[in-house]
Amino acid sequence: MSSSRRWLRWVIAGGAAVIVLAVGVPFVFFHFVEGGTPAPLSLKASSSATAAASSAPAGATTSPAGPVTGTWRVGAGSQVGYRVQEILFGQHHTAVGRSSQVTGTMVISGSEVRAASFTVPMSSIHSDSGQRDAQFDGRIMDVTAYPHGTFTLTRPISLDPLPAAGTVRAYTATGDLTLHGHTQRVTFTLTAQRTATAIKVAGSIPVTFARWGIPNPSFTGFVTTQNHGVLEFLLTLSKS
Repeated sequence: MSSSRRWLRWVIAGGAAVIVLAVGVPFVFFHFVEGGTPAPLSLKASSSATAAASSAPAGATTSPAGPVTGTWRVGAGSQVGYRVQEILFGQHHTAVGRSSQVTGTMVISGSEVRAASFTVPMSSIHSDSGQRDAQFDGRIMDVTAYPHGTFTLTRPISLDPLPAAGTVRAYTATGDLTLHGHTQRVTFTLTAQRTATAIKVAGSIPVTFARWGIPNPSFTGFVTTQNHGVLEFLLTLSKS
C-alpha cells in the first residue's frame, strides 16, 4: 500500500476517533459520572388526604384544622433555583442550580393571601459544576452588581374554599419578579398544601433571558442553551 493511502487511512481513523470522543465523553459524563438530573420541585398529596378525598361525598369540601390567618415565614427545607436545557457536543442535558438560602413572608387574612415577598442571594445558587457556577456568577447573572433575586406578589390570591390538610391545590399568582436588575410582571400557576404545622408552596416561572436583560448562557463552541429557562421553587412556611 502506498504511503499516501496509509496516510489517508490514518486521517479517517483519527477523524472517527475524534467524533467518538466528542459524543461519547459527554454521554458518559452526563449519564454515568454526573448522575441523574434532580427532579423538578413539586408537591405531592399525602396518602391520608387522598383517601379522605376519595371517600368524601361529591362536591364536599373540608377545611384544614386551625386558622390560616397570620404571617407565614419561609423556613427550613425551602429551595429556589433554575432549570435550563443545554447541549454539549450533541448531548442534551438539563442544567439545574439551587439555593436553600431563600427568605421571605406571606400574609394571609381570612381565606386570602394579601401579601408575599421572597428573596434569594444569587451567589448562593449552585449546580453540580463549578465551571457552570462561575459563568452564572460572572458574565450571566453578574451577582456582584445584582446580588439578589426577588418576587413580590401584586395581586391577592383567593384560597376560598380552604382545602383539607394534605390536599394539593393549584392557584394563579401575579407579581413582580426581579432578576439581573430588571423587574417584570409575571403570572404563573403554583400549588399549595397545608400540613399540621406549615404551608408548602411550589411552582415554576418561565424566564426568557432577554426579557430580564440576562445574557444567553451559551458558551461559544462548547455549550449551547435555549433562550429561556425556568425559575422553580419549593417553599415551606411556618406561622410567625
